Amino acid sequence: MKKYILAFLSIAGLVGLDQWTKSLAVTHLQGKPGHVLIPGVFELLYTENRGAAFGIFQNQRIVFLIITVVILLAVIYCFVKIPSTKRFLPLQCLCVLISSGAIGNMIDRLLNGYVVDFLYFSLIDFPVFNVADCYVTGGAVLAFVLLFWVYKDDELKGILR
Repeated sequence: MKKYILAFLSIAGLVGLDQWTKSLAVTHLQGKPGHVLIPGVFELLYTENRGAAFGIFQNQRIVFLIITVVILLAVIYCFVKIPSTKRFLPLQCLCVLISSGAIGNMIDRLLNGYVVDFLYFSLIDFPVFNVADCYVTGGAVLAFVLLFWVYKDDELKGILR
């Protein structure tokens, strides 16, 4: 039970942080030119993303809501199956990260019809993104590392099936 309470509180805190940063972006960046933090490298630039991650698949709101719900259900299923031991704490954390990011962006889609993005690496002209995107990307990278280099196949059989 402790595992679920901690996960819920962590998700609530991370989603709250994501929504707060998006609120700040709307208040301080919307309708204004980008705010350069590191010249030629990084700036805060308000955009409304009506597509998926990094602006792809524009104006497919219902599709993304369905995909988000399916992903959340899959992550929750895996989270429930993960043993409550220190060995599997990183897997629990990646579930929390991915869920937090998915929920944060889903809230935007439901309330606004778009996701607020505001972080822009101008050095490499990377698509504008937000904190929730960082959660999902971080969770996905962590999953890749854990599943390919940390856990053995027999450890994961009960979780991924």
